[in-house]
Amino acid sequence: MEHYYNNNEKERVASARESFSGRLLTDAQFGEAMAITGIIEREIKRAGAFKEKLGDYAHAFARTERFDAMKAETILRDLFKERTGQTMNQMRESLIEREQAITDDQRQQAYQYACDIGDMIEQGNKLTFHRACASQAQTLAGELGVTDVAARRIMSEEFNAAEGSQLHEWGKELDEQFYRPQVEAEKSQREQEPQARRQNRTRTRQRAPSR
Repeated sequence: MEHYYNNNEKERVASARESFSGRLLTDAQFGEAMAITGIIEREIKRAGAFKEKLGDYAHAFARTERFDAMKAETILRDLFKERTGQTMNQMRESLIEREQAITDDQRQQAYQYACDIGDMIEQGNKLTFHRACASQAQTLAGELGVTDVAARRIMSEEFNAAEGSQLHEWGKELDEQFYRPQVEAEKSQREQEPQARRQNRTRTRQRAPSR
């Protein structure tokens, strides 16, 4: 199992490998555990939660190993801290603190991110509102240092206040105006292709010389 880390992470990963929890694992176990810490980190940054996913992955990790789920959870918590420099709860709390400190300028920025969804869908290739909104929320979350869920909520609040309409209702209109016609056109093209191939085969047989 191969993973790619930036330079700062590489140092932390090396430290994690030699930590109390890391040095007792095989290379395969360590690689799997580190991958799980990445999944949990993404969940914290997405939704500000980790306990349910941690429990699920600890149980799955331990299922084929010689330690129980509680030990697996301890290993994952230790390696997470070694890799990120924070405990899972510290990361969660830092995201909450930054959300509580959001400024008016940052809220205006969130409104612009929401408005840009329209251009993304209009100019994109079969891009749904759900996907475009999630992408904008994730990018905004990274800039503001909050969760994806918080970023999306702030985008919705600011759009609703400025436009007097719901962001998700506008999203439905965008899907109907841009996404659905693209999908219908693709579906129509797929249906026409077999018929065109059959017609080509028929013409080929008709042109073939008789023996």
